[in-house]
Amino acid sequence: MNPKRVAILGSTGSIGRQTLEVIAGDDSLHACALAAGSNWQLLAQQARRFRPAVVAISDPAAAEPLRSALPGGVELVCGPDAMSQLVRLAKCDLLLSGVVGVAGLIPTLAAIECGTNLAIANKETLVMAGAILMPAARAAGLHVLPVDSEHSAIFQCLSAGGSNEVRRVVITASGGALRDLDDLAAEEATVEEALNHPTWRMGRKITIDSATMINKALEIVEAHWLFDLPAEEIEVLLHPESIVHGYVVFCDGSVIAQMARPDMTMPIAYAMSYPRRPSRPVPPLDLPSLGKLTFAALEGRFARAVALGYQAIRQGGLSGAVLNAANEAAVEAFLDGGIRFGQIVPLVEEVLHRTPAERPITCQALLDADAWARRQVAEALSAGGSRRVWPAGQNQG
Repeated sequence: MNPKRVAILGSTGSIGRQTLEVIAGDDSLHACALAAGSNWQLLAQQARRFRPAVVAISDPAAAEPLRSALPGGVELVCGPDAMSQLVRLAKCDLLLSGVVGVAGLIPTLAAIECGTNLAIANKETLVMAGAILMPAARAAGLHVLPVDSEHSAIFQCLSAGGSNEVRRVVITASGGALRDLDDLAAEEATVEEALNHPTWRMGRKITIDSATMINKALEIVEAHWLFDLPAEEIEVLLHPESIVHGYVVFCDGSVIAQMARPDMTMPIAYAMSYPRRPSRPVPPLDLPSLGKLTFAALEGRFARAVALGYQAIRQGGLSGAVLNAANEAAVEAFLDGGIRFGQIVPLVEEVLHRTPAERPITCQALLDADAWARRQVAEALSAGGSRRVWPAGQNQG
């Protein structure tokens, strides 16, 4: 039996590296195509080890040094549309999208056009474009498999019943690096503090999202599109141990939960091997040694951040694109020292509140909304932020 051919967008990032780790230990999988943004040195190392048919680099300046470092027989594409070119050239069985942000949108839509099944770690693509991506995938008879640990958990739990038997789904949240700080102390957290996640090792942007809890706002929107659920059937609970990644409450009162240690290779391997469950050398949970598992409702700054996901669903239209882009821009500003940690959520909240009037949802409309939201954040920052941003402990007036 030939191995499953997997193309990886973002192969040099956290998800991409862990995906290749899984592939290296599974003879049923082959990395047939690898794409990165600018890290040509690591991409070249990966190409020499895994021998894909094609690699892509988005940064044109990285093309020539990468070309000279590639092994023979590996095709190179480069430039802003390199990832979409790679998708069309690769003829893969599965596209795993591990890039961050809007960069994953066009290549993912290209994969659907090519009849390629999807494994989505890039939640931003679904948040932005779930309204066009999911119908297109269903019409093409393609799988859209979640790689986020929470959505993978819910996907697995949903196999226990029919969609009409679901009462609600629950996404768990670790609370991020600042979970033990009160709201006022968290407002002044440094970049280093916000990046010091207690249980997960992730990229910088998603680690900040975890600290603000906007990652859960995005995951609510993602769950809405992935599982065709209304906002009121999606709940988020604080679960510091990160053992229960998600659960489903069914109409008879039964609760089906998925539990595992916090290890992203597990949902990655599950998505790549679906519909079979891969055999992996992972020790099972030792529940007695854990002692206890705790859960709590969201309050304060966490509740405020997560509410943005519900707002985006209810506003509809271009709101998902605006939520995602405003957050990306605000997080970038925080990482660059332009705003305080406590200003991220209020700034995103204000931009989302002013989402442009709905228009037909097309790829171009989504990209326009993305650009609009980024401009709004830039304008707030250029004005000094004092008139547009307020402390996280206050509500918008």
